[in-house]
Amino acid sequence: MSEQQSPQETQEAVVHVRKTRTGMVISNKMTKTLVVEHVARVPHPTFNKIVKRTKKYYVHDENGEAQIGDKVRIVETRPLSKTKRWTLEKVLSH
Repeated sequence: MSEQQSPQETQEAVVHVRKTRTGMVISNKMTKTLVVEHVARVPHPTFNKIVKRTKKYYVHDENGEAQIGDKVRIVETRPLSKTKRWTLEKVLSH
């Protein structure tokens, strides 16, 4: 006789890999919130020249570790407010 497994045992555990970005802190004036600017170097769709694309992320900083000008790594998380969806993972350099 063969053993029947329940549907929960047959499904493999799903591992969600969170997005990470590296950028510079451009503002820390808000309480527990940073503004981090991420610069992505991408090829232009028509001309294939490398161009810089910048984007600002609002980042949750629970302990107030980062200062303006720091290079930081941020991680995607659940929505914390209307605009905050990222959390500070590590301060890379001062």
